[in-house]
Amino acid sequence: MDGNPTFLPCPDHSPGRSLAAPPRITPSSSPALVTSVQDLYDFICSGPLVDRIGYTKEKIAESIDRWLRCGGQVARLFRLNELQLSEAEKARIYHFYIPVFLWCEDQVIEHRAKYNEGDEIPPLVIGVSAPQGSGKTTLVFALNYLFQVAGRKSTVLSIDDFYLTAKEQNELRDRNPGNALLELRGNAGSHDLQFSVETLESLTKLTKEGMKMKVPRYNKSAFGGRGDRADPSVWPEVEGPLEVILFEGWMLGFKPLPNEVVKAVDPQVIL
Repeated sequence: MDGNPTFLPCPDHSPGRSLAAPPRITPSSSPALVTSVQDLYDFICSGPLVDRIGYTKEKIAESIDRWLRCGGQVARLFRLNELQLSEAEKARIYHFYIPVFLWCEDQVIEHRAKYNEGDEIPPLVIGVSAPQGSGKTTLVFALNYLFQVAGRKSTVLSIDDFYLTAKEQNELRDRNPGNALLELRGNAGSHDLQFSVETLESLTKLTKEGMKMKVPRYNKSAFGGRGDRADPSVWPEVEGPLEVILFEGWMLGFKPLPNEVVKAVDPQVIL
């Protein structure tokens, strides 16, 4: 891959999932009417991420049309009335989704500026790492949508897409009898790392029109919930030129520790 992926610290990838079926944000019973651009500007400026993404009040004012456009797009994606958002919905959109997207887009612009006109520019890999159940998939779903409506070709991968096949997971369990951490998928050791590297490397080569490849998906419902890699016939197809690869997972960027340190925590972690 071209350099290291950009990491952004922070529903299930079912086969064939598309932008046509967005996750539903449950509306709150207390709508907060967006009465003016000034009110929304003040609300945006109060967000916890604006400083971290390098946005001053002046920069927000200069780009307010961009914030409003993206906010409206996300609201419609999640079937919300952009003028009747609850406080929680408004915070989720303008304090979280939009700042993260603008940061990501700035990274893409910076990445592409390193190349000369006519160069084949590999897509930027942006990693989104956060605990399980924290909303990574919904966030990445929104980011992917915003990139696409902005005219940038993007695709999404999850670390879950690279779980071992059911057969391989059973073999791993049998090689480690009594190790509860390896009986089922989920923990480190239950992923096909080589397959993930090969997939990412192949995706970064989709730099021209007409170049295509299928990206893997994992079926968590197979074998009574034990899961299995989905049949390649249902893997979604991606076409170049890609500009962004969004890669989400709960332990992306984790670094290994010495075996003696790990063993002191739980001997079962040592393979």
